[in-house]
Amino acid sequence: MYPQPVPTPEIQHNVALAPYTTLGIGGPARYFCTITAEHDIHGALHYARTNDLDTFILGGGSNLLISDEFYEGLVLHMAIKGVTIKEHGGKAIYDVAAGEPWDALVTRAVLNNCAGIECLAGIPGTVGGTPVQNVGAYGQEVSETIISVRVYDTESDSFTELTNAQCGFRYRQSIFNTSAAGRYIVTRVRFALTQDGSPRIAYADLQKYFAAEPTPSLLEVAEAVRGIRRTKGMLIVEGDPDCRSAGSFFKNPIVDEGMIPRLAEILGIDAEKIPRYPATPGHVKLPAAWLLEQAGFHKGFTLGPAGISSRHTLALINKGDARGLATAADIMALRDLIQDTVKTRFGIRLQQEPVELSWKRQLDR
Repeated sequence: MYPQPVPTPEIQHNVALAPYTTLGIGGPARYFCTITAEHDIHGALHYARTNDLDTFILGGGSNLLISDEFYEGLVLHMAIKGVTIKEHGGKAIYDVAAGEPWDALVTRAVLNNCAGIECLAGIPGTVGGTPVQNVGAYGQEVSETIISVRVYDTESDSFTELTNAQCGFRYRQSIFNTSAAGRYIVTRVRFALTQDGSPRIAYADLQKYFAAEPTPSLLEVAEAVRGIRRTKGMLIVEGDPDCRSAGSFFKNPIVDEGMIPRLAEILGIDAEKIPRYPATPGHVKLPAAWLLEQAGFHKGFTLGPAGISSRHTLALINKGDARGLATAADIMALRDLIQDTVKTRFGIRLQQEPVELSWKRQLDR
């Protein structure tokens, strides 16, 4: 608990949020504060409570859709930096501040020959956002290496450490975006990586890539992942409109196994031809990209200035047209069309993956 009075960090006014997102979309925030140290959090929250303001935590902006309206609350931009590395029990323990760029951490780890996050190379954003979404790709998830997460608890106004188990990690989920959404602010994440470990090559794309080289290094795997992501428009490349996205926009739905024969009947194909992956008992995970394609949404599909990447079916992009770049309303219109079409055709409601910041939603709560 912090003593009073609480020092208030610098508060900026009327700050455009679009430049802070990979989609390049979003209206301005009435109040904006850059958090460079843990004590800034308490001061910023005290300012928000004193002025009766909603708050929103902004990291790397890579998994975020911000509405076009003026956000009347206070945005806390997490920019705390710092990495410490220790050895313990044969593991390399990386204690990393929330504002550190994620891909830079992956590079540092593989150069140190530490395994565990090499398949997560090329993912934009900051370290603080990775436990929130339980970020995963190419056969790895951050929850496999996270020991603990240091957070600011807004209910007790104090810092605490949450163990891996307390974070409640599941597929693309944690307590931070479900049961305790809005309660905790991530300030540091502690990872246990395997020194001199072998890379994981479980994903089909990687197995194909290294078919002629079955024992690649961690660095080679990380570079291969970045290369594969680039071919799919999932690597941030300046000037490439296919990269002006929030990554995969829809989660792969987990459905009852009984859905498979129904889908086969709807599509007029054998059930064996429907791609799926094991999930919880009695359930399977369907590729959302496959569902989009079966519903008629192919790579390169456009709806005004919004569209689907020409290289990745799940990436909704800020394509732009003669009117200029897309707005949040344009992206939402495409999202709604896809969700409604897939629901009508297959009875499956796709869930949006990016976090959405909407002033209207703040009012509705």
